[in-house]
Amino acid sequence: MIVADPLPPPPPGGPPPRWWERLDALTVAMLGLGVAVAAALPGIHGAGRDLDLGANLARFAARFWPPDPTILPEVGEALVETARIAVVATACAAVLSLPVALAATRRIAPWWVVAPARLLLNAVRTIPSLVWALLAVAVVGANPLAGVIALTGYSLGYLGKFFSEAVDSADQAAVTALRALGCDRISAFRWGLWPQVRPLLASHVLWMLEYNLRSAAIIGYVGAGGIGLQLHTYQEYARWDRFGTVLLCILALVVALDLTGEWLRRRLTG
Repeated sequence: MIVADPLPPPPPGGPPPRWWERLDALTVAMLGLGVAVAAALPGIHGAGRDLDLGANLARFAARFWPPDPTILPEVGEALVETARIAVVATACAAVLSLPVALAATRRIAPWWVVAPARLLLNAVRTIPSLVWALLAVAVVGANPLAGVIALTGYSLGYLGKFFSEAVDSADQAAVTALRALGCDRISAFRWGLWPQVRPLLASHVLWMLEYNLRSAAIIGYVGAGGIGLQLHTYQEYARWDRFGTVLLCILALVVALDLTGEWLRRRLTG
């Protein structure tokens, strides 16, 4: 009698994973993004007529050159006001967003507090900065205070989200040990999580300051102070040479702030 060879034993740990089970989260996200781009591309179209794009761009860019240096004194004053708006708004948003972020963190707050806190942050981020500026101008008038209120409200949503995600992703070993010793949630956060997330939170605040500096130049279009009012005026009167001067000044300020922020980040995370 012929005896068949026994079947090979299954590999340790069960059958090998299927190909889709071997995909990590990043690969799945990239595949999803690729599918979304492929689905969106057919809906993207231009004017439907032949245009000389290079000539159009060159003709428009030529209007910005040479810049008009005679407006530098007034541009400097407007830049100072823009920087003040951005600094005050970022500081207010950083202070206000921290308790909201803690309330939106699953590792600290109970679920019945996390849910409304996250809903609040989502609602705040839904409103664009320009709409925040329109609301603030309607309430307090066309002045720099409106810009501070607008950027504070806009930044609150983003900093709150960044702060809560930083706390959720931190190492919880120290918190677990402190909780086992009898510490409450606040004490465990103060001594277990805060030393870990502090450099990351400072980096987020610096990024928000850089963003608000650019946003403060835009909200001036609706009267919320800053250099945006000059941009709007020069655009209305087609003074593109002066418009270009303002853009160069904003670029210089943003570059200086970016270099300063990079230096501070190295010091904070070093």
